[in-house]
Amino acid sequence: MAATIAVLSQKGGTGKTTMVRTLTDVFRQVGLTTLAVDLDPQGNLSDYLDVDPEVSPTVGDVLAGRAAAAEAIHDGIMPANLGLAEAELALGGKMGRELVLKRALREVVDDYDVVLIDCPPALGLLTVNALVAADYALLSAEAQYFAMQGVEQALEVIELARDNLNPELEWLGVVLNISDMRTRHSREAYDSLREHFGEKLVEHTIRASIAYAESAERALSIVEYRPDLGVDYLRVADVLLRRLGLTPARTRLARLLDEADAAGGGTRASA
Repeated sequence: MAATIAVLSQKGGTGKTTMVRTLTDVFRQVGLTTLAVDLDPQGNLSDYLDVDPEVSPTVGDVLAGRAAAAEAIHDGIMPANLGLAEAELALGGKMGRELVLKRALREVVDDYDVVLIDCPPALGLLTVNALVAADYALLSAEAQYFAMQGVEQALEVIELARDNLNPELEWLGVVLNISDMRTRHSREAYDSLREHFGEKLVEHTIRASIAYAESAERALSIVEYRPDLGVDYLRVADVLLRRLGLTPARTRLARLLDEADAAGGGTRASA
């Protein structure tokens, strides 16, 4: 059965969708069959993975009961569009509304090693559905003053989901995105998170760069578009694979890290 990971943040602009896109790519490179689920009505992950905007059915159709989960998977992604917002509104009046995604994914999770769910940048019903369906929650935080507040708010929702709906849910950790560790501001944000959350903070940070927007525009993974920046995600993926206990995949990832280090990955300044 897949390790299902809900990736969330308290607000937009934290690099969450880029993280889902890139981890999907990295996990697939190391031999893990990986399903990406776009649970954000903005559909940014779907765009990033170059899904036809007219594709059908989508995750919104699944939540509305118009399609089975298997029917809504297109090239390894269950895409979203603005129709998902309508599906969310309809869910609000249903019994068991928090369990709809979990029930839908049951028929497909055995076909994958990892399922990554890109949650909307709000802690509402769609995010709760993701947390109920997930085995793990992974937080994305921006390296700025309010990072602590955002993580704490997300943790409150995780605790509510665990206490009331999904007692098996585990907090996988928090990744500091859009960081420039040369600045005092980013270093202070990192130190604050480390002080409060200890080893739950992934020690490797994701550098800020305009290259992420460029790679999204080209529907390319940052690992392919800018390998010198993509190495940040290789290191984050290594930590996550260790925490998930996926040792064979981590061994394969070590080869990618060796290649990146030999090529000087991470030595080029952020753009």
